[in-house]
Amino acid sequence: MTSIFDEAGNSIACTVVEAGPCVVTQVKTEDSDGYTALQLGFSDAKVKNTSKALLGHFDKSGTTPKKKVIEFRDFDVVEKGLGDLVTVEEVFAEGDLVNAVGTSKGKGFQGVVKRHGFRGVNDATHGQHNRQRAPGSIGAASYPAKVFKGMRMAGRTGGKRIKTANLEILKIFPDKNLILVKGAIPGHKGSFVILEK
Repeated sequence: MTSIFDEAGNSIACTVVEAGPCVVTQVKTEDSDGYTALQLGFSDAKVKNTSKALLGHFDKSGTTPKKKVIEFRDFDVVEKGLGDLVTVEEVFAEGDLVNAVGTSKGKGFQGVVKRHGFRGVNDATHGQHNRQRAPGSIGAASYPAKVFKGMRMAGRTGGKRIKTANLEILKIFPDKNLILVKGAIPGHKGSFVILEK
């Protein structure tokens, strides 16, 4: 993340996203597939790390192998064919609202205080020795004699698909295909993220 200043001199936190250039690897139409969509590829991949099925798919479109291939339905912003480039300025404009979809940072095995926001036992006295961050009761005894599904307990946190909605595009750098998005987006540095209009 970084920050920029607006006209009033306020500091605005933002995230820099490299959003292109993306290559059209497949065009889906109503006649052939039953719906309209554009499949875009981003970030060059090595041939040795690409499966033969994907190599054939990229050869058909006349492009080099890509690390990430995403399909966008009803992509009617620009008319594109196989192998064409889609740049940032063709799709986005400053002031647009976008949704950022990505995989959140993995935090490993966490307790209930960090994972679910439990308060714990605030009063460390009155018989509480080491129970400050414990989950507490998880159910009755002989009936129902089980732990109900969905009970909030300790476990692995993060590493899930997250969508952050209505993020404003503050600035676009068309020559470098960079976008400044207001606020934070899911994922670690260098991870892939999908921007939806």
